[in-house]
Amino acid sequence: MGGFDDPACYGDRWADIYDERHGELDPSTTVEFLAGLAADGTALELAIGTGRVALPLAARGIAVHGVDASAAMVDRLRAKPGGESIPVTMGDMADVPVTGPFTLVYLVFNTLFGLLSGARQAECFRNVARVLGPGGAFVIECFVPDLARFDRGQRVDAVEVTEDSVSFELARHDAAAQRVTIQIVTLDANGWSMRPIAIRYSWPSELDLMAAQAGLRLAERHGDWNRKAFDSASREHISVYRHA
Repeated sequence: MGGFDDPACYGDRWADIYDERHGELDPSTTVEFLAGLAADGTALELAIGTGRVALPLAARGIAVHGVDASAAMVDRLRAKPGGESIPVTMGDMADVPVTGPFTLVYLVFNTLFGLLSGARQAECFRNVARVLGPGGAFVIECFVPDLARFDRGQRVDAVEVTEDSVSFELARHDAAAQRVTIQIVTLDANGWSMRPIAIRYSWPSELDLMAAQAGLRLAERHGDWNRKAFDSASREHISVYRHA
């Protein structure tokens, strides 16, 4: 397994527990939102992972394709009912290594920030624009950065404490690079484990500029998948881009 700059790093290190860790996340509102944009066209999920969103979207009768860099993640997708029927291209999501055109391209759960430079994120926008069909939509789900979470560029959180185990999160924030590096460490009767995460966050205005440089425009922005109004108090945004 490679380091953080290896596009498969996150998936390879998290695949075995990804669904367990995020099992409380109900994708139904996400799927409803995306299905309305896909209509009877084809959809592409970048960083499809274990199929948390792709499988219920495909169950709606929508032709879903995927891209992922982690074979371990795709193996988990393939083991699920319906997973074998979803075409997946292995590769870096920034390259969007497919031809299209697609009615809908989407990136959920802050995954765009897994591209660790502004240049790679901008490249992703350009490549999405290349495969997005006329009238198509590019949808991203991203958090709004909250720099107050860090004290002198660092943070330590107790993730879970039980009678048999403890998990804690250690994070370092590089403000100049807009990069956060995290290790989630678990200690239990089986010993210890480390689960790394690295992100490069972008502000909504940065993302809009990347889109504009790729020939896309912001068509909608919401505070959640239920189309709550986006404002200065919003902690996340769902942004929909279309060809300019």
